[in-house]
Amino acid sequence: MSHPIYLNLISFLGIWVFCLIAWLFSEHRQIIPWRVIIGGILLQLVLGFFVFQFPLTRAGLEIFSNLLNSVFLAADVGANFVFGKNIVPLPDKPADINLGYIFAFRALPAIVFFSGLIGLLYSLGIIQIITNFFAKIFYKSMRLSGAEALSGAANIFVGIEATIAVKPYIPKMTRSELCAILSCCFGTVASSTLALYVNFLKPVFPNILGHLVSASIMAIPACFVLSKILVPETEIPLTSGGVPVEKQPEIDRETIPTETVGGELIERISPMDAAILGALDGVKMAVSIAAILILILGLVSLINQLLGGETLQTILGVLFFPFTLLTGIPFNEAWIASVIIGRRLLETEIPSYFALAEAAAAGKISDRTILIVSYALSGFAHIASIGIFVGGTIALAPSRRTDIAQLGWKALFVGTLATLMIACIAGVYDTGNPSILGNT
Repeated sequence: MSHPIYLNLISFLGIWVFCLIAWLFSEHRQIIPWRVIIGGILLQLVLGFFVFQFPLTRAGLEIFSNLLNSVFLAADVGANFVFGKNIVPLPDKPADINLGYIFAFRALPAIVFFSGLIGLLYSLGIIQIITNFFAKIFYKSMRLSGAEALSGAANIFVGIEATIAVKPYIPKMTRSELCAILSCCFGTVASSTLALYVNFLKPVFPNILGHLVSASIMAIPACFVLSKILVPETEIPLTSGGVPVEKQPEIDRETIPTETVGGELIERISPMDAAILGALDGVKMAVSIAAILILILGLVSLINQLLGGETLQTILGVLFFPFTLLTGIPFNEAWIASVIIGRRLLETEIPSYFALAEAAAAGKISDRTILIVSYALSGFAHIASIGIFVGGTIALAPSRRTDIAQLGWKALFVGTLATLMIACIAGVYDTGNPSILGNT
């Protein structure tokens, strides 16, 4: 082991401290959902064991990473054709380009491709099979309501779109359920954005893709544990009896061709239509990400110029420093890590992954810190997401506008704690073996 064992123990302690922090801000401190807490934490530890310690699963994770890397290579081939070989070189002819260049011409096109692929897989019913599998696991292990378990499972693959799976139930959901499904949005990342982080970290963390998928799965029970502590269930949910059958998401009828069968107008959408619609959604997402980053980073820069130096980053670094220590990061690297983690709150996770890649390439942080921070950043827990998740959910259930708006900030708080909790899980199982990162 390349680090002291007490760091692993600190990571394990951090899991429970984050539960305590959520309890301190609970709406009903006298209600402690032990079933959810014990079941959710055990589920995270079991998932972590399979990811980090079980040889067969670790081998499968590496294979899965390689398969998904092939998907991103396919995206590069498409981008290579559109932008040219000088701008988007393929792996057999690499170019010395900076991270900003990668973001513009490698990561954003990959979002478009991956979004189309997810649309195709959803149309074929493959995503629903996986989603329902995890929904049943979450329901049985933590005794959640069926609707929140299903929405949480869908968050493994998508963002705000996950709430569409339970749209009919949202108007009648309890406050606790609403907080839970919003928290899962903040605590996970959409699969279509994975390309951003992979392109940044792959040189220093070759297995990053498989770990980000694992982090997205582990974040769901973490979000449920913390949200149920913060906003305990005081009512009987409508879907407390089981997981509802997921329906196909609603699609804009104007974009779908129709045909007449037996005198009736029937919608028809082929798998290729679904892939194209998904790719078009990916274009909107890529443009939105670029626009948000230009605005937010510009505002942060303006404030820093007025205050002098990197004031905001320093303030956030101080705020997140004790939380960073709880994840089990070595003390001499905790300040760098806390600044990187803290930046996400205002600047989104993308600049933070930039900074993590740069710190790792410069040798400023160890493999353990790279691993833990990678998990800590794997979520949409930042202020820019408030409008997306709160606004998107209100659009699905206008009658619950007040409750959803009030719970948005609580869900952001839960999402932040949840990503730190899964960082603790990574810290518990890290043995200092470089093969975990894919390095030799």
